[in-house]
Amino acid sequence: MAILLMKDWVEERLQTPPRNSCAATTPAEFLEWQRSFRRSIKRALGRFPESVPLASKTLEKTDCGTYTREKVLFHSEPAMAVVAWVLTPKRVKRGQRVPGIVCAHGHGLGKNPLVGLDNDGQVHEDYQHRHAIQFAERGYVTIAPDWRGFGERRDGPPWDDKGRDGCNLRHLAAGYFGFSLLALQIHDGMRCIDYLQSRKEVDPSRIGCVGVSFGGTMTTYLTALDRRVKAAVISCYLSTIANGLRRTNFCGAQYMPELRAHGDIPDVALLAAPRPLLAEVGEKDRCFEVDDALAACERVRAGYVAAGHPDRFEVDLFPGEHEFSGRKAFDWFDRWLK
Repeated sequence: MAILLMKDWVEERLQTPPRNSCAATTPAEFLEWQRSFRRSIKRALGRFPESVPLASKTLEKTDCGTYTREKVLFHSEPAMAVVAWVLTPKRVKRGQRVPGIVCAHGHGLGKNPLVGLDNDGQVHEDYQHRHAIQFAERGYVTIAPDWRGFGERRDGPPWDDKGRDGCNLRHLAAGYFGFSLLALQIHDGMRCIDYLQSRKEVDPSRIGCVGVSFGGTMTTYLTALDRRVKAAVISCYLSTIANGLRRTNFCGAQYMPELRAHGDIPDVALLAAPRPLLAEVGEKDRCFEVDDALAACERVRAGYVAAGHPDRFEVDLFPGEHEFSGRKAFDWFDRWLK
């Protein structure tokens, strides 16, 4: 009898296909699969917090030339609030309603880089390329929240001491109370949509979502579980669990309970269908590797074909690294939200 390590245990289980990955070939089969898989995902995610009135307030307001930047605060659940940047294009006329986009940040400083700032308020550029600003300058109202554990919602020591992964700690802490961290983050994302829909400048029927890396995780799950998202761009995240486990490319913030037992990341993305979905894949991405990402994209494409809407899924394979591309994203949202 040999001693088996945890990685061997994982590898053995990866040889068994998940119970309910999409194998549909017709619209009727796809719809039946989608209903079944959505139920499985909701059960596995567990309970969500109680929603309370937003009671939103504006903490600061800055004229940024072509747009106005507000820092807003609103309730997500009892004893928990979300802080976010909201950018409103100045071109929006009185009485006009324009599309709104949830801009989901990835790992790093939180919401600030999406609006071109570091945590000291200085000009900052990172792999997300200030996409909340870029979309605002194209006529969208954008909201960039801090997810739990990031930016102004960072817990600090001992939660975020060096040598400890704060995402893992927060996931484990949530589990003690019967929640998954991912469910809590998705709930906050849904409250961001509630907030966008409460704004007089936003058309509540035209909501999009975009994000890179962990922001892609949030975009994937928020779009999958909230039908108010009418179009989405998942940047540098679509992949397979097998690749992530073999490379230990996962953390508590991106962990979906039981997912590999039921399906895979492409199956979660397929819960967006038939709503329009664009996947960005960097040719030089070393975080979510290109070959695995493209294989995952092909599974999503097959699902959209089975659903009868092949034109509503596209891939931007761009000559970049782990970063936001935008080559197709701006036209994508213009096509489906404007």
